[in-house]
Amino acid sequence: MTTTSSTDAMPAEGSRSPVRTTRTGGSTRPSGVRRRPAAARAARRRLGLAVPAAALLAALAAWPLTQLGWMSLHDVSAATLNSPWPFAGVDNYAALFASPEFARVVANTLAFVVIVTGLGMVGGFAVAIAVSSPTRGASFLLGMMVFVWALPPVVNGSIWKFLLGEHGLLNEALKGSGAVSTGVGFLFDPALALWSVALVNAWAVIPFNALIFRASLLSIDDSVLEAAEIDGAGPWQRIRHVLLPHARPAATVLTILTVVYAFRSFDFIYVMTSGGPGTSSTTLPYLAYVEAFVTLDYGSGAATALLALAVVLVLALFYARDVRRNEEV
Repeated sequence: MTTTSSTDAMPAEGSRSPVRTTRTGGSTRPSGVRRRPAAARAARRRLGLAVPAAALLAALAAWPLTQLGWMSLHDVSAATLNSPWPFAGVDNYAALFASPEFARVVANTLAFVVIVTGLGMVGGFAVAIAVSSPTRGASFLLGMMVFVWALPPVVNGSIWKFLLGEHGLLNEALKGSGAVSTGVGFLFDPALALWSVALVNAWAVIPFNALIFRASLLSIDDSVLEAAEIDGAGPWQRIRHVLLPHARPAATVLTILTVVYAFRSFDFIYVMTSGGPGTSSTTLPYLAYVEAFVTLDYGSGAATALLALAVVLVLALFYARDVRRNEEV
């Protein structure tokens, strides 16, 4: 009769833990051998699930980006689009950097990102505090935030274009109250156009940031807030010493996402100002659109788009690193 028993082998001197062996029919083998086929099957299963996703990502992202990079190195215009593309090397990039408008566009992009990110983060945190209380007003405000966030950018931008136009609702209200004699050029004044579009973009991103901040704040134990109140902490002290530290991990991730959102923003600029007047509200993504689809210089447009993509890729790497760090904590 064959008997099966498990014995622990005596650990050698200096070893950390005993090696468990299994004796079956007179043969001895490590018990871990049984787990290897299961682990291998699990690895093959994960690989099988990842391959279709990787293939789809390559088809929808990697291949178009490769074509975009190839186009940026050639002289591609409406005349050469359907014929062999003449090789241009880095001429498209050199012409882009030498353009007198490029420095203005880069400055517009940086200012736009700073305005949208700053107002979006501060406004999102303030709204999150307001909608965290279980009151009817907070519930109504939360519903309005979700409604604003769900509006398509084209619809949202069209509404604000009507409100801020020369004869729009806001200008008519200002003239009717006697605050101004003529309409304020929110969208056609070079000094105000970029600010106007940036404020509208910040308004559009605040609801998303508020929802994420609200989820972070609701995870705070009520006993912590009660203890702070008993210790004499006022509202501002509770925000500074309890709410802000607890929301810091979410704020780090949200900051990167908001910067990416602001940097790649196109819809509001297209609907509200079309990059004007002149180039006063033109950013890098919108410049890429103008060069490729308005002036039909596809090579230059591809070069501009790749520069914008490089910035977004760097920000995406920072985002992935912060997410992994938060998961490890």
